[in-house]
Amino acid sequence: MTLINGLPAHVLFVHVVIVLIPLTALALVTAALWPRAARRLGVLLPLVAFVALVSVPVTTHAGEWLERHVNDDALVRRHTELGDGLLPWAMGLFVLAAAVWWAGRRPQAEPGQGGAMRWSALPVRIVMGVLSLAVAVGAVVDVYRIGDSGAKASWHDAYSKTATGSKDGS
Repeated sequence: MTLINGLPAHVLFVHVVIVLIPLTALALVTAALWPRAARRLGVLLPLVAFVALVSVPVTTHAGEWLERHVNDDALVRRHTELGDGLLPWAMGLFVLAAAVWWAGRRPQAEPGQGGAMRWSALPVRIVMGVLSLAVAVGAVVDVYRIGDSGAKASWHDAYSKTATGSKDGS
């Protein structure tokens, strides 16, 4: 899909990525550090992470089409290069979201029964929390960098730094 209602699809799809990656990152860290949140979110956490993951290559594909239909520019190339780096972060969010959900839904064994380690055990929560926080921060920073480069590519030399007039006559 490259055009939607006459507009480049990338311009529309990017909004899904901009919303879902940070939302998934926030939900993941919350669920990893707070078992009650993990139980309340349930399967919604990995589902949202999956939609975020799928939206990245869809948006990237539409962006590659758009890149071929605009003037060659160093800012556009930089934006494209940065955009290609988001998929591993989105994959990390999804894998960790699935792991947090899976760990939160497993039956909790009583200490000393030789069963699975309790999800509420502090060491498990710390490891999942640190991993989740690292991937979440990386993903959100990457989304910011990609978005900033895309805005620069779109808007450089496309507006006047001084006002050109006002529609209300003032």
